Amino acid sequence: MTAQTRPDKEISSADVEAIKQTILHYVEAWYQGEPERGVESLHPDLAKRIVRIHPESRLDTLENMSAAMLTERWRSGQGKATPRENQIKEVTVLDVYGRMASVKLEATAWVDYMHLAKFNDRWVIVNILWDLKK
Repeated sequence: MTAQTRPDKEISSADVEAIKQTILHYVEAWYQGEPERGVESLHPDLAKRIVRIHPESRLDTLENMSAAMLTERWRSGQGKATPRENQIKEVTVLDVYGRMASVKLEATAWVDYMHLAKFNDRWVIVNILWDLKK
């Protein structure tokens, strides 16, 4: 894991570790089918988005997923079908500034670019832009 920090804002190693743990709780909620674990990693107003091609118009469209929709996906248990030895959880902290961070997560079937905020002394995921691996 790498972290790019700004010289005018001191970021503690504890914050970087807390950011990493937040992301691991999120991805492990999928792999383990444990929505309770993942919910703590999310801000209730989470926006998760992916660009998809509309089946009729063939134009790009933005598909949105809320925290509640993501929780239901975790609850489905579909992620448990990924064998433990194939579970990719590569976290790269791209940048941290004050109470915000930008992180890349590479999982088995997808890549997330995430924005986190330190909200009430806890790092939570606020935004995710993602895409499936080809």
